[in-house]
Amino acid sequence: MQPFELSLTEASRAVRARELSPVELADSVLDRIDAVEGRLGAYVTIAADAARAAALRAEREISGSGPRSPLHGIPMGLKDLIDAEGMPTTASSDVRAGHVAERDSTVAARLAAAGAVLVGKTHTHEFAYGLTTPQTNNAWDHSRVAGGSSGGSAVAVASGGATFAMGTDTGGSIRVPAALNGVVGLKPTYGLVPRSGVTSLSWSLDHVGPLTRTVQDAALVLSATAGHDPRDPASVSGPAADLFAAGDLRGLKVGVPRNHYFDRVTSEVEESVRRAIERLAELGAELVDVEIPMARYIQAVQWGLMVPEATAYHERSLRTTPDLYASDVRILLEAGELTSAGDYLRAQRARAMMRDAWARMFDAIDVLAAPTVPMTAARSDQGAVEWTDGTTEAVSDSYVRLCAPANITGVPALTLPVGHDRAGLPIGMQLMARPFRDATVLRVGRVYEAATVGAGRLAPIAA
Repeated sequence: MQPFELSLTEASRAVRARELSPVELADSVLDRIDAVEGRLGAYVTIAADAARAAALRAEREISGSGPRSPLHGIPMGLKDLIDAEGMPTTASSDVRAGHVAERDSTVAARLAAAGAVLVGKTHTHEFAYGLTTPQTNNAWDHSRVAGGSSGGSAVAVASGGATFAMGTDTGGSIRVPAALNGVVGLKPTYGLVPRSGVTSLSWSLDHVGPLTRTVQDAALVLSATAGHDPRDPASVSGPAADLFAAGDLRGLKVGVPRNHYFDRVTSEVEESVRRAIERLAELGAELVDVEIPMARYIQAVQWGLMVPEATAYHERSLRTTPDLYASDVRILLEAGELTSAGDYLRAQRARAMMRDAWARMFDAIDVLAAPTVPMTAARSDQGAVEWTDGTTEAVSDSYVRLCAPANITGVPALTLPVGHDRAGLPIGMQLMARPFRDATVLRVGRVYEAATVGAGRLAPIAA
């Protein structure tokens, strides 16, 4: 096995045991990027020289006083919304061409303090306003979408071009590409990971979180990045919780949705996810049927919040440089100008009702288990999907539909791979819990992963 194939946990153990140097690991990952980037397009910026210098510093520090953290010397990618001092933050947009960050975002600063090695900035759907990331190809099938908007981060991790990466999630933008590329993606509880220094799409829905090979890897990254930041007005400390607590699933109640989450999904996705849920029962969990509250309002509330907030954020550049936006993003931003204050306030009221209803749902269960997305990666030229009930749905609407509730309610949501369709494309299962129970979804994910063959597997491009 080559170093770029190691998960974060495996690489960290090898570095700590002095079996692998950070320089060897960084060189392996950078060589891997050179080998596959032309086919994948995961990165906007590759900082090879800076990464090698940081890896050399990490090697000297570890040799002298030991590792600062499990992330010390580990190569990572940052979504190109996340500021890193001295590096471009373009949001994959001509609007931000030439923009260079003057200081680190809080997330980048915390990862740097932990000793992680930044290898580059990964592509996003422009300003995170989309679910496909058109600049980037799926790691399993280059003719298919990577998912978005954190598509570059997911593909970098899935292909061995980063040991872990950071993304953002406003309506599924970590979980969608993670599911479509067969990696783990975590959207933490709202406010748990600070967003200061991160370009916003919709401030009341935005989350920052990791994309990794394994659930344990995600816990390591969350541990390094969570915590209060006075620069972020939505930042919270959250109750102390052991993200690495051992345990089984005995006594744990897993909610299985009767509605919404298995509506309009492919048979292969449904079969894989239901099989994974049954595996949780075999591992000791109790399955409980639940009704998803206010399901018919989910997409209306998501768009009712996101569209006007995004337009407000882009108001000045939309007026001064509208032609620099990609057409799909510009249309959405212009649509936001037509949203009334009354519509926005009604969406906020509905969100408050939905949060309360979901809290009551979680009184009966510990975790909700469901598909992450209703279908696997669409063809890059596919604009819509036709469902067996006769309805037609835009690909982006399809991908956001099952992820949006966790953004509206702010609950933690973890996606992990649970199978493949007949074409060999990955399928993801989503685990959600009440706010600040991030440790619970991570524990359930770890237990499932430990009982599964092939966890942490790279995309076939690595073969």
